Amino acid sequence: MSLKIRLARAGSKKRPYYHIVVADARSPRDGRFIEAIGAWNPLLPKDGDRVKLDADRAKHWLSNGATATDRVARFLDEAGIVKRDARSNPTKGEPGKKAQERLAALKKAQDDAAAAIAAAAAAPAEASAE
Repeated sequence: MSLKIRLARAGSKKRPYYHIVVADARSPRDGRFIEAIGAWNPLLPKDGDRVKLDADRAKHWLSNGATATDRVARFLDEAGIVKRDARSNPTKGEPGKKAQERLAALKKAQDDAAAAIAAAAAAPAEASAE
């Protein structure tokens, strides 16, 4: 039986609240769990008491072979229980292919308009110089 330390959602619609639980990996997200070891309220400010975690029980379950999900691993890393390597995906914030094409077309149109304005401004200046 593989164990996961993961989040189980509670709270009402648009008011999320999560329990940090140890559960069988095959059980549903909000289904049966073995033990609740903490809670996370994402609506509270980050500098407040947002995450409550029983560190001793988390260490116990990790030593017994449980693996933490990515979000819970972040909490465990902040608590100094597990070391989590920071992920780097520099291309995630870039626009998609179609958006990049639209931006290129817009930039080309702006460059063409700027060139036309510069040519129009230069033409009267040449006429007045003669």
